Parts: sequence; structure tokens; C-alpha cells
Amino acid sequence: MARALELARAGALRGEVPVGALVTRGREIVAESHNRTVENCDPTAHAETLAIRDAARRLGDWRLEGCTLYTTLEPCAHCAGAAVLARVSRLVFGAADPKAGMAGSLENLVQDPRLNHRVELVGGVLAEESGELLRGFFRARRS
Repeated sequence: MARALELARAGALRGEVPVGALVTRGREIVAESHNRTVENCDPTAHAETLAIRDAARRLGDWRLEGCTLYTTLEPCAHCAGAAVLARVSRLVFGAADPKAGMAGSLENLVQDPRLNHRVELVGGVLAEESGELLRGFFRARRS
């Protein structure tokens, strides 16, 4: 999660909402990213989605079974759905997102029993650091 925070900080320096994500398999980092919605002019260029896409390419398989997705912010519907579709085994996130979070806040898409895959979920890891990074970013933008 510390690496995900570093990625989020790097994104903030580029004017992106500071969210960082990485995919691991075992102790190896397979892929990592930060938000790139502004840079790519792409509303789907969220850190989690970019990391999942890159991990699938690098591993040569769209199924990321045995992989863990780390992200500094509870995933939105788009990113939670991507984690389910990619068959990510485990999701670890930092700050909860009461406005858009789909891993327990608004809904729990990643563990919905109606879907064909459920993701092991761990929330609140380095939550304060992740949340403060986001709060500071938006405070600065409002100033």
C-alpha cells in the first residue's frame, strides 16, 4: 500500500486525482499506475483499471487469479467491476469512498453473490494517509 500512495502522489503532481493502484502476484509487483483521466483525456483511465489492464498484458492472461489489487481509494463501480471481470483474487484498499465506493460503502459489487466471481476484500489499510492525500488535493484545488 505504501507503493500505491507513492503512485497517488506522483499522479497529484501531474494534476490527477491522487489515486494509486498496483497488482501483485505473490510478492512481485506485476503492474502499477495512478489516475490518468486528465492526461489520457479518458474517463475510464482510473488507476485500478490501468493497473489491471497492464497486469493482464504482462501476464498474458485476462484472468488475474492469484493476484491482489492494491488501491488507495475504495473502487468505484467501474473499477470494482473490472476487478470482478478480471477474476482478481484479493482487493486491498485504503480510504473508503462514501460517495462512489462499490466495495462496501454504497454497495459491495466485488462480493455480490449474484456474480460469478467474488473478491476477497480488505479495507482501511493506510486509510488515514490515503484520505488525507485526497482531502489535501481537493482543498488545494478549491483555493
